[in-house]
Amino acid sequence: MDPVTTATLYIGGIGLASAALLAVADKYLSVPEDPRIAKIAELLPGVNCGGCGYAGCADYARAIALRGAEANLCAPGGAACALAIAKLLGVQAAVREKRTALVLCCGDDTEAVLRTAYNGITDCAAAQATAGGDKACTYGCLGYGTCVRACPVNAIALTRRLAAVDKAACIACGRCVKACPRKLIKLVPAAAEIHVLCSSKDKGPEVKKVCGTGCIGCRLCTKLAEGAIAMDGFLAVVDYSKPLTNEETVAKCPAHCIRKDSPPPQQVHPPNP
Repeated sequence: MDPVTTATLYIGGIGLASAALLAVADKYLSVPEDPRIAKIAELLPGVNCGGCGYAGCADYARAIALRGAEANLCAPGGAACALAIAKLLGVQAAVREKRTALVLCCGDDTEAVLRTAYNGITDCAAAQATAGGDKACTYGCLGYGTCVRACPVNAIALTRRLAAVDKAACIACGRCVKACPRKLIKLVPAAAEIHVLCSSKDKGPEVKKVCGTGCIGCRLCTKLAEGAIAMDGFLAVVDYSKPLTNEETVAKCPAHCIRKDSPPPQQVHPPNP
């Protein structure tokens, strides 16, 4: 028998033996998957947003079934999903308060002063890395749509270079929170309607030089909000653990940065960088 044929038969024999061993191992050594995993996965929305802290819905289902993860971590599924999983497992599930993303800035291109021209990649992180972006306010929304592209459900729109979240569409996955290079986006209770849409911690005179709607630290809102608004240095900040319903805080804010929820703007999506 020639060497080529011998080598071919030898390698083929090894392959057949290996296949047989793998078949035996699969039959006698495999560990059956917990059937609850598939059932839990069916109850999850399948968005795979990662907001629960796991790689995706399948990984979260596995964590619930095998590692005792809480059943109420899925923000897109909400209370109905948590209760359905709890019922399947025969446990109690604490229903979490529905949240939504909020952009803490209202300085669009009609209010925010530009200090330079930016001609780089259409991306907030890239603009931030290029001398801090083009807006004179070093705290404000850069308006290049990094958060828009990060949102898996198209719940964020750009209007006059300012990002805004459609509360009804937001699934509170937190991707936009992680994507914003200036950390302007927060997850807040969806029931809250009044917000301080500013993040600048500069003194009032400095804020007024760079933005027409920035918080000037006048403290008037803190007197009207009954403890629901406090000062962080020169910046008014809402304490969402307390009810804020006094619309006088909106009407009397001299900077007009305290606002009540309004219908979302028409969506304008930025080009891919």
